[in-house]
Amino acid sequence: MGSEYLQSSRLHDRTLGSCSVLCHPHRKLLPHVHMEFLHCSLCPSSPSLHTTEQSLMAAGGGQAIVWRNVVLMGLLHLGAVYALSLVPRAQLLTLLWAYFCFLMTALGVTAGAHRLWSHRSYKAKLPLRIFLAAANSMAFQNDIYEWSRDHRVHHKYSETDADPHNARRGFFFSHIGWLFVRKHKDVIEKGRKLDFTDLLDDPVVRFQRKYYKSSVVLMCFVIPTVVPWYLWGESLWNAYFLASILRYTISLNVTWLVNSAAHMYGNRPYDKYINPRQNTFVTLGAIGEGFHNYHHTFPFDYSASELGLKFNPTTWFIDFMFWLGLVTDRKQAPKEMIQARKERTGDGSA
Repeated sequence: MGSEYLQSSRLHDRTLGSCSVLCHPHRKLLPHVHMEFLHCSLCPSSPSLHTTEQSLMAAGGGQAIVWRNVVLMGLLHLGAVYALSLVPRAQLLTLLWAYFCFLMTALGVTAGAHRLWSHRSYKAKLPLRIFLAAANSMAFQNDIYEWSRDHRVHHKYSETDADPHNARRGFFFSHIGWLFVRKHKDVIEKGRKLDFTDLLDDPVVRFQRKYYKSSVVLMCFVIPTVVPWYLWGESLWNAYFLASILRYTISLNVTWLVNSAAHMYGNRPYDKYINPRQNTFVTLGAIGEGFHNYHHTFPFDYSASELGLKFNPTTWFIDFMFWLGLVTDRKQAPKEMIQARKERTGDGSA
């Protein structure tokens, strides 16, 4: 998930040639990863590796396996399983701290990279943008620019080969398998046609991208580990595995469930002709991101759901920030538009 490994967006439809994107004044901030987005190749180091690679590529739609991701994700999940055994031995404050870090991590993705930067569904003032960028680094799911870039491509070309985590390729691929292979050529080619320069017009996005690796080490691992040890005497071992490794692994899988489960299981009250579904389980885990049929029907809506007495902590957070004066211009779909869409294309379930 760092800018050099986990690859991880419908709003700006303007078309730029690849030269225009590459010649943008902020191109210096995109030296390696943006080029990986534009082209990917594999240079096998040995015939035996190449033979194995070819067989796995056949099963993965012809995309080259990224072995580093496979190994790192395997080790991370093994570490998370081990961390579960530490839960009974940890202090209650450590477990509460780990959950707090999970919530902050989630907001960095849901309120930050997703609703603010990917969809521009509301405007945030500088202090809030700084907080969300820090929380996004704690999430360690690629920097804001990369996350938003891929998410816009996902919305524009949903459920096609140009969708980075195309759910039509199955649960495993859309959940985690897409991170184990190089991007499909359609993701690269069609992604060139979208304009992402607005992202780099934000100095917060540029700063986080420039110092992403350092910010991840600090926010995702150092602070979650050191706080319990320093403030209430938790062991560094327990703090690291519970507040960093376990919390990080759970937050990853919760985010991935939006790509997998919320595109496969649930009802479609707004548009029965698209894959995304309303999924209560995902809503609970992803603090409000499981109203996915609504979100793909009205991607500009800051609430990502119909407003009302529904469980949507991300919306509550944005509304609270609005009350504090840190949020403006919250975009919403009018009730009449929502009702008309339900009647025209919904499956009748709501």
